[in-house]
Amino acid sequence: MYVFFNLQTNEALKMRCNLFLCIMNQRELFLKHVAQTSDTPFSGIDMNVRSAQGSVLTDVNGKEYIDLISGISVSNIGHCHPAVVKAIQEQSQKFMHLMVYGEFNQSPQVVYATSLCKHLPSSLNSVYFTTGGSEAVEGALKLAKRATGRTELISFKNAYHGSTHGALSMMGDEFFKNSFRPLLPDVKHLEFNNISGLNEITKRTAAIIIEPVQGEAGVTKADLAFIKKLRERCNETGTLLIFDEIQTGFGRTGTLFAFEQYMIVPDILLIAKGMGGGLPIGAFIASQTLTSKLTVDPVLGHINTFGGNAVSVAAAQATLEIITEEKLYLSAARIEKQIREKLKHPLIKELRIVGALGAIDFKDETLNMKVIKSCIEAGVITDWFLFCSTAMRIAPPLNIEQNLLDKAIINILTVLDRHSEPLRV
Repeated sequence: MYVFFNLQTNEALKMRCNLFLCIMNQRELFLKHVAQTSDTPFSGIDMNVRSAQGSVLTDVNGKEYIDLISGISVSNIGHCHPAVVKAIQEQSQKFMHLMVYGEFNQSPQVVYATSLCKHLPSSLNSVYFTTGGSEAVEGALKLAKRATGRTELISFKNAYHGSTHGALSMMGDEFFKNSFRPLLPDVKHLEFNNISGLNEITKRTAAIIIEPVQGEAGVTKADLAFIKKLRERCNETGTLLIFDEIQTGFGRTGTLFAFEQYMIVPDILLIAKGMGGGLPIGAFIASQTLTSKLTVDPVLGHINTFGGNAVSVAAAQATLEIITEEKLYLSAARIEKQIREKLKHPLIKELRIVGALGAIDFKDETLNMKVIKSCIEAGVITDWFLFCSTAMRIAPPLNIEQNLLDKAIINILTVLDRHSEPLRV
Protein backbone atom coordinates (compact mmCIF):
# COMPACT_ATOMS: atom_id res chain seq x y z
CA MET A 1 0.00 0.00 0.00
CA TYR A 2 1.36 3.43 -0.94
CA VAL A 3 0.06 6.89 -0.03
CA PHE A 4 1.34 10.02 -1.79
CA PHE A 5 1.09 13.26 0.12
CA ASN A 6 0.64 16.75 -1.29
CA LEU A 7 3.33 19.06 0.05
CA GLN A 8 0.59 21.15 1.66
CA THR A 9 -0.89 18.16 3.56
CA ASN A 10 -1.41 18.88 7.24
CA GLU A 11 1.44 17.47 9.33
CA ALA A 12 -0.98 15.99 11.86
CA LEU A 13 -2.77 14.15 9.06
CA LYS A 14 0.56 12.86 7.80
CA MET A 15 1.38 11.49 11.20
CA ARG A 16 -1.99 9.74 11.48
CA CYS A 17 -1.59 8.23 8.02
CA ASN A 18 1.94 7.04 8.79
CA LEU A 19 0.69 5.46 12.01
CA PHE A 20 -2.08 3.74 10.03
CA LEU A 21 0.46 2.41 7.52
CA CYS A 22 2.66 1.20 10.34
CA ILE A 23 -0.23 -0.67 11.97
CA MET A 24 -1.37 -2.12 8.64
CA ASN A 25 2.13 -3.40 7.84
CA GLN A 26 3.04 -4.62 11.30
CA ARG A 27 1.47 -8.06 10.88
CA GLU A 28 3.11 -8.53 7.49
CA LEU A 29 6.53 -7.55 8.83
CA PHE A 30 6.01 -9.74 11.90
CA LEU A 31 5.31 -12.80 9.77
CA LYS A 32 8.14 -11.99 7.36
CA HIS A 33 11.03 -11.17 9.70
CA VAL A 34 10.24 -12.72 13.11
CA ALA A 35 10.85 -16.49 13.15
CA GLN A 36 7.58 -18.26 13.84
CA THR A 37 7.04 -21.23 16.14
CA SER A 38 3.54 -21.90 14.83
CA ASP A 39 1.79 -21.58 11.50
CA THR A 40 -1.03 -19.76 13.30
CA PRO A 41 0.64 -17.52 15.89
CA PHE A 42 -1.70 -16.61 18.72
CA SER A 43 -4.72 -18.25 17.08
CA GLY A 44 -4.25 -16.12 13.98
CA ILE A 45 -5.32 -12.96 15.78
CA ASP A 46 -3.47 -9.79 14.83
CA MET A 47 -2.82 -8.19 18.22
CA ASN A 48 -0.18 -5.49 18.33
CA VAL A 49 0.44 -4.56 21.98
CA ARG A 50 1.27 -0.93 22.66
CA SER A 51 1.60 -1.10 26.45
CA ALA A 52 1.13 -3.37 29.43
CA GLN A 53 0.41 -2.26 32.98
CA GLY A 54 -0.54 -4.49 35.88
CA SER A 55 -2.86 -7.19 34.55
CA VAL A 56 -3.95 -5.28 31.44
CA LEU A 57 -2.49 -5.18 27.93
CA THR A 58 -3.48 -2.40 25.53
CA ASP A 59 -3.14 -2.69 21.75
CA VAL A 60 -2.37 0.06 19.25
CA ASN A 61 -6.08 0.62 18.74
CA GLY A 62 -6.67 1.26 22.41
CA LYS A 63 -8.42 -2.06 23.08
CA GLU A 64 -7.68 -3.55 26.49
CA TYR A 65 -7.08 -7.20 27.30
CA ILE A 66 -7.03 -8.83 30.72
CA ASP A 67 -3.92 -10.99 30.98
CA LEU A 68 -4.86 -14.38 32.41
CA ILE A 69 -1.60 -16.16 31.57
CA SER A 70 1.08 -13.68 32.74
CA GLY A 71 3.28 -14.38 29.74
CA ILE A 72 3.16 -18.08 30.75
CA SER A 73 3.69 -17.53 34.49
CA VAL A 74 6.34 -14.82 34.04
CA SER A 75 4.55 -11.65 35.14
CA ASN A 76 3.67 -12.86 38.64
CA ILE A 77 3.61 -9.26 39.90
CA GLY A 78 1.97 -7.90 36.76
CA HIS A 79 3.47 -5.90 33.93
CA CYS A 80 5.80 -2.94 34.44
CA HIS A 81 5.56 -2.91 38.23
CA PRO A 82 6.84 0.53 39.33
CA ALA A 83 9.38 -0.96 41.75
CA VAL A 84 10.83 -3.18 39.03
CA VAL A 85 10.93 -0.35 36.50
CA LYS A 86 12.75 1.82 39.06
CA ALA A 87 15.28 -0.93 39.82
CA ILE A 88 15.95 -1.41 36.10
CA GLN A 89 16.42 2.31 35.54
CA GLU A 90 18.75 2.77 38.49
CA GLN A 91 20.94 -0.24 37.71
CA SER A 92 21.13 0.50 33.98
CA GLN A 93 22.67 3.88 34.80
CA LYS A 94 25.43 2.19 36.84
CA PHE A 95 26.43 -0.79 34.73
CA MET A 96 24.76 -3.58 32.79
CA HIS A 97 27.14 -6.19 31.38
CA LEU A 98 30.68 -6.51 32.69
CA MET A 99 32.25 -9.88 32.00
CA VAL A 100 31.28 -13.48 31.37
CA TYR A 101 31.90 -16.43 33.72
CA GLY A 102 30.70 -14.63 36.84
CA GLU A 103 34.18 -13.96 38.19
CA PHE A 104 33.60 -10.30 38.96
CA ASN A 105 32.17 -9.51 42.39
CA GLN A 106 29.02 -7.82 41.16
CA SER A 107 26.96 -6.24 43.92
CA PRO A 108 23.52 -6.88 42.32
CA GLN A 109 24.29 -10.60 42.03
CA VAL A 110 25.58 -10.84 45.59
CA VAL A 111 22.63 -8.95 47.06
CA TYR A 112 20.07 -11.00 45.19
CA ALA A 113 21.69 -14.39 45.78
CA THR A 114 21.95 -13.61 49.48
CA SER A 115 18.33 -12.45 49.65
CA LEU A 116 17.09 -15.48 47.76
CA CYS A 117 18.98 -17.97 49.94
CA LYS A 118 17.42 -16.44 53.06
CA HIS A 119 14.08 -17.79 51.82
CA LEU A 120 15.43 -21.28 51.13
CA PRO A 121 16.58 -24.24 53.25
CA SER A 122 20.20 -24.06 54.38
CA SER A 123 21.26 -26.77 51.91
CA LEU A 124 20.19 -24.59 48.98
CA ASN A 125 22.77 -21.88 49.46
CA SER A 126 24.62 -21.49 46.15
CA VAL A 127 22.98 -19.81 43.16
CA TYR A 128 24.22 -20.32 39.61
CA PHE A 129 22.63 -17.66 37.41
CA THR A 130 21.40 -18.41 33.89
CA THR A 131 19.48 -16.50 31.26
CA GLY A 132 16.33 -18.62 31.51
CA GLY A 133 14.68 -21.91 32.40
CA SER A 134 16.05 -24.21 29.72
CA GLU A 135 19.60 -23.21 30.55
CA ALA A 136 18.92 -23.81 34.25
CA VAL A 137 17.85 -27.34 33.33
CA GLU A 138 20.97 -27.87 31.22
CA GLY A 139 23.24 -26.69 34.02
CA ALA A 140 21.52 -28.89 36.58
CA LEU A 141 21.84 -31.99 34.40
CA LYS A 142 25.55 -31.33 33.88
CA LEU A 143 26.01 -30.76 37.59
CA ALA A 144 24.26 -34.05 38.43
CA LYS A 145 26.50 -36.02 36.07
CA ARG A 146 29.63 -34.26 37.28
CA ALA A 147 28.82 -34.66 40.98
CA THR A 148 27.71 -38.30 40.87
CA GLY A 149 29.88 -39.69 38.08
CA ARG A 150 26.75 -41.41 36.75
CA THR A 151 25.05 -41.11 33.37
CA GLU A 152 21.40 -42.14 33.72
CA LEU A 153 18.84 -39.36 33.92
CA ILE A 154 15.15 -39.82 34.70
CA SER A 155 12.10 -37.63 34.21
CA PHE A 156 8.36 -38.24 33.91
CA LYS A 157 5.87 -38.70 31.11
CA ASN A 158 4.12 -35.46 30.13
CA ALA A 159 6.94 -33.46 31.72
CA TYR A 160 8.13 -30.21 30.15
CA HIS A 161 11.61 -28.92 30.99
CA GLY A 162 12.52 -26.75 28.00
CA SER A 163 13.46 -26.99 24.33
CA THR A 164 17.27 -27.09 24.21
CA HIS A 165 18.75 -30.51 23.45
CA GLY A 166 19.37 -31.67 27.01
CA ALA A 167 16.10 -30.25 28.32
CA LEU A 168 14.27 -31.67 25.32
CA SER A 169 15.69 -35.09 26.12
CA MET A 170 13.94 -34.92 29.49
CA MET A 171 10.61 -33.93 27.93
CA GLY A 172 7.99 -36.59 28.52
CA ASP A 173 6.20 -36.30 25.19
CA GLU A 174 7.42 -37.97 22.00
CA PHE A 175 5.59 -35.76 19.50
CA PHE A 176 7.75 -32.72 20.25
CA LYS A 177 11.00 -34.73 20.39
CA ASN A 178 11.07 -37.13 17.45
CA SER A 179 12.11 -34.63 14.79
CA PHE A 180 15.27 -33.71 16.74
CA ARG A 181 16.77 -37.09 17.54
CA PRO A 182 19.32 -38.29 18.45
CA LEU A 183 19.00 -36.68 21.88
CA LEU A 184 20.79 -37.49 25.14
CA PRO A 185 21.37 -41.20 25.69
CA ASP A 186 20.57 -43.06 28.91
CA VAL A 187 17.35 -41.19 29.63
CA LYS A 188 14.31 -42.88 31.14
CA HIS A 189 10.72 -41.67 31.68
CA LEU A 190 8.50 -42.87 34.53
CA GLU A 191 4.77 -42.57 35.17
CA PHE A 192 3.90 -39.46 37.16
CA ASN A 193 2.36 -40.22 40.59
CA ASN A 194 3.10 -43.95 40.25
CA ILE A 195 4.95 -44.97 43.42
CA SER A 196 5.77 -48.49 42.23
CA GLY A 197 7.67 -47.06 39.25
CA LEU A 198 10.17 -45.36 41.57
CA ASN A 199 12.02 -48.66 41.88
CA GLU A 200 13.44 -47.78 38.45
CA ILE A 201 15.70 -45.30 40.27
CA THR A 202 18.95 -47.11 40.98
CA LYS A 203 22.55 -46.47 41.98
CA ARG A 204 23.41 -45.72 38.36
CA THR A 205 20.88 -42.84 38.24
CA ALA A 206 22.57 -39.44 38.39
CA ALA A 207 19.40 -37.43 38.86
CA ILE A 208 15.65 -37.43 38.54
CA ILE A 209 13.90 -34.22 37.57
CA ILE A 210 10.28 -33.45 38.43
CA GLU A 211 7.77 -30.62 38.28
CA PRO A 212 5.75 -30.52 41.52
CA VAL A 213 2.87 -29.49 39.29
CA GLN A 214 3.13 -30.61 35.69
CA GLY A 215 2.25 -27.43 33.82
CA GLU A 216 2.11 -28.41 30.18
CA ALA A 217 0.30 -31.64 31.08
CA GLY A 218 -2.64 -29.42 31.99
CA VAL A 219 -1.92 -28.73 35.68
CA THR A 220 -1.39 -32.15 37.25
CA LYS A 221 -0.20 -31.99 40.84
CA ALA A 222 2.18 -34.51 42.37
CA ASP A 223 0.70 -36.47 45.29
CA LEU A 224 2.24 -35.90 48.71
CA ALA A 225 2.90 -39.62 49.27
CA PHE A 226 4.51 -39.87 45.84
CA ILE A 227 6.93 -36.99 46.48
CA LYS A 228 7.87 -38.31 49.92
CA LYS A 229 8.60 -41.76 48.47
CA LEU A 230 10.57 -40.14 45.65
CA ARG A 231 12.74 -38.29 48.16
CA GLU A 232 13.28 -41.53 50.13
CA ARG A 233 14.27 -43.46 47.01
CA CYS A 234 16.75 -40.77 45.98
CA ASN A 235 18.30 -40.89 49.44
CA GLU A 236 18.60 -44.68 49.24
CA THR A 237 20.35 -44.65 45.85
CA GLY A 238 22.40 -41.46 46.13
CA THR A 239 20.40 -39.95 43.27
CA LEU A 240 20.08 -36.17 43.08
CA LEU A 241 16.51 -34.88 43.20
CA ILE A 242 15.94 -31.88 40.92
CA PHE A 243 12.77 -29.83 41.43
CA ASP A 244 11.80 -27.87 38.33
CA GLU A 245 9.98 -24.84 39.76
CA ILE A 246 10.44 -22.73 36.67
CA GLN A 247 6.67 -22.38 36.32
CA THR A 248 5.53 -23.01 39.91
CA GLY A 249 8.02 -20.77 41.69
CA PHE A 250 7.68 -17.30 43.17
CA GLY A 251 4.24 -17.71 44.70
CA ARG A 252 2.37 -19.27 41.80
CA THR A 253 0.99 -22.22 43.81
CA GLY A 254 0.41 -20.57 47.19
CA THR A 255 3.87 -20.71 48.77
CA LEU A 256 7.03 -19.03 47.57
CA PHE A 257 8.08 -22.41 46.16
CA ALA A 258 5.87 -25.44 45.72
CA PHE A 259 8.36 -27.85 47.33
CA GLU A 260 7.54 -26.22 50.68
CA GLN A 261 4.08 -27.82 50.53
CA TYR A 262 5.63 -31.31 50.40
CA MET A 263 7.88 -30.85 53.45
CA ILE A 264 10.93 -32.12 51.60
CA VAL A 265 14.02 -30.38 50.21
CA PRO A 266 15.33 -31.06 46.69
CA ASP A 267 19.04 -31.33 46.01
CA ILE A 268 18.81 -28.87 43.13
CA LEU A 269 16.12 -26.21 42.61
CA LEU A 270 15.40 -24.72 39.19
CA ILE A 271 13.86 -21.25 38.88
CA ALA A 272 13.16 -18.71 36.12
CA LYS A 273 9.91 -17.28 34.62
CA GLY A 274 8.37 -15.31 37.54
CA MET A 275 11.84 -14.57 38.88
CA GLY A 276 12.72 -11.39 37.01
CA GLY A 277 9.55 -9.31 36.92
CA GLY A 278 9.55 -9.59 33.13
CA LEU A 279 13.28 -9.66 32.39
CA PRO A 280 15.12 -12.81 31.26
CA ILE A 281 16.82 -14.63 34.12
CA GLY A 282 16.97 -18.10 35.65
CA ALA A 283 19.08 -20.13 38.05
CA PHE A 284 19.85 -23.55 39.40
CA ILE A 285 20.42 -23.63 43.13
CA ALA A 286 22.16 -26.32 45.18
CA SER A 287 24.60 -26.62 48.06
CA GLN A 288 27.96 -24.94 47.70
CA THR A 289 29.50 -28.40 47.93
CA LEU A 290 27.61 -29.43 44.81
CA THR A 291 28.05 -26.29 42.72
CA SER A 292 31.78 -26.25 43.46
CA LYS A 293 32.06 -29.41 41.32
CA LEU A 294 31.72 -27.15 38.27
CA THR A 295 34.81 -25.13 39.16
CA VAL A 296 37.45 -27.84 38.69
CA ASP A 297 38.15 -30.81 36.40
CA PRO A 298 37.55 -28.96 34.18
CA VAL A 299 37.78 -25.36 35.22
CA LEU A 300 34.80 -23.40 33.89
CA GLY A 301 32.68 -26.57 33.98
CA HIS A 302 29.60 -24.51 33.13
CA ILE A 303 29.68 -20.99 31.75
CA ASN A 304 27.40 -18.49 30.04
CA THR A 305 27.69 -14.96 28.80
CA PHE A 306 24.63 -13.24 30.21
CA GLY A 307 23.66 -15.26 33.29
CA GLY A 308 23.21 -12.91 36.24
CA ASN A 309 23.09 -9.80 34.06
CA ALA A 310 23.14 -6.87 36.47
CA VAL A 311 19.90 -5.29 35.23
CA SER A 312 18.02 -8.60 35.25
CA VAL A 313 19.28 -9.39 38.75
CA ALA A 314 18.23 -5.95 40.00
CA ALA A 315 14.75 -6.57 38.58
CA ALA A 316 14.70 -9.99 40.26
CA GLN A 317 15.65 -8.46 43.62
CA ALA A 318 12.81 -5.96 43.35
CA THR A 319 10.42 -8.76 42.35
CA LEU A 320 11.43 -10.93 45.30
CA GLU A 321 10.94 -8.02 47.70
CA ILE A 322 7.47 -7.32 46.32
CA ILE A 323 6.35 -10.95 46.52
CA THR A 324 7.70 -11.53 50.03
CA GLU A 325 6.92 -8.18 51.64
CA GLU A 326 3.39 -8.08 50.24
CA LYS A 327 2.97 -11.84 50.75
CA LEU A 328 1.63 -12.15 47.22
CA TYR A 329 1.95 -15.93 47.40
CA LEU A 330 -1.08 -15.83 49.72
CA SER A 331 -3.07 -14.25 46.88
CA ALA A 332 -2.84 -17.53 44.97
CA ALA A 333 -5.37 -19.11 47.36
CA ARG A 334 -7.73 -16.17 46.86
CA ILE A 335 -7.44 -16.48 43.09
CA GLU A 336 -8.06 -20.23 43.22
CA LYS A 337 -11.14 -19.77 45.43
CA GLN A 338 -12.53 -17.02 43.20
CA ILE A 339 -12.12 -19.12 40.06
CA ARG A 340 -13.54 -22.29 41.63
CA GLU A 341 -16.60 -20.50 42.93
CA LYS A 342 -17.43 -18.41 39.87
CA LEU A 343 -16.12 -20.22 36.80
CA LYS A 344 -18.78 -22.89 36.35
CA HIS A 345 -20.34 -23.91 33.05
CA PRO A 346 -21.77 -27.09 31.45
CA LEU A 347 -19.05 -27.03 28.78
CA ILE A 348 -16.34 -27.29 31.44
CA LYS A 349 -15.67 -30.98 32.02
CA GLU A 350 -12.97 -30.47 34.64
CA LEU A 351 -11.28 -27.58 36.40
CA ARG A 352 -7.80 -28.37 37.69
CA ILE A 353 -6.24 -25.55 39.66
CA VAL A 354 -3.39 -25.21 42.14
CA GLY A 355 -3.22 -21.69 43.51
CA ALA A 356 -2.98 -19.32 40.56
CA LEU A 357 -2.18 -22.03 38.01
CA GLY A 358 -5.23 -23.62 36.42
CA ALA A 359 -6.55 -25.61 33.48
CA ILE A 360 -10.12 -25.45 32.18
CA ASP A 361 -10.59 -28.79 30.44
CA PHE A 362 -13.30 -29.10 27.80
CA LYS A 363 -12.28 -32.64 26.73
CA ASP A 364 -12.51 -31.38 23.14
CA GLU A 365 -9.53 -29.85 21.34
CA THR A 366 -11.58 -28.16 18.61
CA LEU A 367 -13.86 -26.49 21.14
CA ASN A 368 -10.92 -25.44 23.29
CA MET A 369 -9.16 -23.71 20.40
CA LYS A 370 -12.37 -21.92 19.40
CA VAL A 371 -12.96 -20.78 22.97
CA ILE A 372 -9.39 -19.51 23.33
CA LYS A 373 -9.67 -17.47 20.14
CA SER A 374 -13.07 -16.10 21.19
CA CYS A 375 -11.74 -15.18 24.63
CA ILE A 376 -8.87 -13.20 23.10
CA GLU A 377 -11.32 -11.43 20.81
CA ALA A 378 -13.43 -10.69 23.91
CA GLY A 379 -10.46 -9.12 25.68
CA VAL A 380 -9.16 -12.03 27.78
CA ILE A 381 -5.68 -13.40 27.07
CA THR A 382 -5.42 -17.14 27.55
CA ASP A 383 -3.70 -20.09 25.89
CA TRP A 384 -3.52 -23.89 25.64
CA PHE A 385 -1.12 -26.51 27.00
CA LEU A 386 1.49 -28.39 24.98
CA PHE A 387 0.45 -31.85 26.18
CA CYS A 388 -3.20 -31.12 26.94
CA SER A 389 -4.74 -29.43 23.92
CA THR A 390 -8.26 -29.86 25.31
CA ALA A 391 -7.59 -27.43 28.18
CA MET A 392 -7.31 -23.65 28.45
CA ARG A 393 -4.60 -22.07 30.61
CA ILE A 394 -5.35 -19.78 33.54
CA ALA A 395 -2.37 -18.16 35.29
CA PRO A 396 -3.07 -14.50 36.12
CA PRO A 397 -0.67 -12.17 37.91
CA LEU A 398 -0.76 -12.77 41.66
CA ASN A 399 -1.76 -9.17 42.27
CA ILE A 400 -4.66 -9.09 39.80
CA GLU A 401 -7.52 -7.04 41.22
CA GLN A 402 -10.55 -9.06 42.32
CA ASN A 403 -12.95 -7.05 40.17
CA LEU A 404 -10.70 -7.48 37.13
CA LEU A 405 -10.60 -11.25 37.60
CA ASP A 406 -14.39 -11.21 38.01
CA LYS A 407 -14.67 -9.34 34.71
CA ALA A 408 -12.43 -11.89 32.99
CA ILE A 409 -14.53 -14.75 34.37
CA ILE A 410 -17.74 -13.11 33.15
CA ASN A 411 -16.22 -12.68 29.68
CA ILE A 412 -15.20 -16.34 29.61
CA LEU A 413 -18.68 -17.46 30.66
CA THR A 414 -20.21 -15.25 27.97
CA VAL A 415 -17.94 -16.89 25.39
CA LEU A 416 -18.90 -20.35 26.65
CA ASP A 417 -22.60 -19.46 26.44
CA ARG A 418 -22.10 -18.45 22.84
CA HIS A 419 -20.36 -21.73 22.04
CA SER A 420 -23.13 -23.64 23.81
CA GLU A 421 -25.89 -22.37 21.54
CA PRO A 422 -25.61 -25.15 18.90
CA LEU A 423 -26.01 -27.69 21.70
CA ARG A 424 -29.45 -26.31 22.55
CA VAL A 425 -30.88 -26.87 19.08
